[in-house]
Formats: sequence, structure tokens, C-alpha cells
Amino acid sequence: MHTYTAPRIVLVSILLLVLLATSTDFASGLQIAVAGGTGKIGRLLLPKLVDHDVTVLSRNAFLANAPNRVTEAFGWLGESYMRKNPHVTLRDWHGGDMLDIVGCDFVGWQDDALKKADFIVHLVGGFTEQREMATESLVRESLRINTGACHITVNPKEEQIKYLTPGMLTLKTKRINKCEGMVRDNCFNSRCLRVDAFREEQTSQEIFETIQSLV
Repeated sequence: MHTYTAPRIVLVSILLLVLLATSTDFASGLQIAVAGGTGKIGRLLLPKLVDHDVTVLSRNAFLANAPNRVTEAFGWLGESYMRKNPHVTLRDWHGGDMLDIVGCDFVGWQDDALKKADFIVHLVGGFTEQREMATESLVRESLRINTGACHITVNPKEEQIKYLTPGMLTLKTKRINKCEGMVRDNCFNSRCLRVDAFREEQTSQEIFETIQSLV
């Protein structure tokens, strides 16, 4: 019968500890990019991701980090919010529309936010063409530099769209389906969530649990 010598036992113990530490780091040290993370859902989601490194893509990171909200045109987290969530970094991007650039330092956002991302969460608000352009940009750039990222889209249930955004219901429904289709048909790994309207806390928890389930 073979027995381990003391040095071998120590070596095996060290290897087990290294493997355990590596697997733990992988589970608790994800890189997550959140497009549109300065909105209502994003504000609730980001604190839940405290064990991960999160990059929020914002059309104007400077205003999103200001002590007080300057304008209603763009999302806002605020200086005090960012101090409480040091795991979150704001990053300018073009929002998908190169003709309507707002942030002054959007160049290179792909490398900073997507290149090492394990997850890309789509929270770009509104139901205009901007939503399509943002989705297309995220999909195209992640396929170019990081095919392994998992995309998570978040959209309202179809029957509830009319309560969120009255008018042009057929067009907006088609637009949402198109965004989901771009992600589902082009990305190797994705989840398309349909959520209840006006339940931001529930939605943020569902996104969080989806990320946890895929780790």
C-alpha cells in the first residue's frame, strides 16, 4: 500500500488551496459591462454586483458622476453613489449613434469595457432607433474583440409595452424583437429576459440571478 510522505502531503495541500482560490476568484471576480447602467434598473443592479468589476457605459460619464443632476437628458448616478460603489467605473461611449456623440472621451470604449467582459448587460432605455443602434454596436464590437462574452438583454413583456411607451406600439414591439434577434442570432452565449414593467427591483434581482446562474 502506497503512503504519501510529508512533503507530498504538503504539496497536495498547496495545490488544492491554489485550485480552490482560482475557482473562487473566477466566481467572484467577473468583468461586467452594463450599457445604460445609469437608469433606474442600473442603479438597483450595480450594488448587487459588488463582488465584480463593473464598467457602466454612459453617453456622458462626466455628467453621470456629477454631485448633482445637471440634465434630464442623460442618466445620472452621482458622486456619492459612485463613492459607495467603488467597484463601478463609468466609461463614455457613443450609445450606438456616431452622429450624436455626447461624451468627450468615447474613443477606445470597446477595449476598456468589452475586451475582457464576461457579461454584457443591455439596459439602454427608450424605444427609439437608438435602442437598435446601441444593440448593434455592442454585438458587433464584442464579436470583433471578445466572442466569449455572454450578452443579457432586458426588455418588457410584449403585452406591457403599451403601458411603458404609448403610441406606435407595432413599431416599438418590432424594434424590441429585432434587438433580441441580433443578440440571439449572433452571440454564442446570450440570455434574453422579458420582465414586468415598473418592477425595477424585481428586474435587477432577476438580472443578478441570471449572471450568478451562468457563472
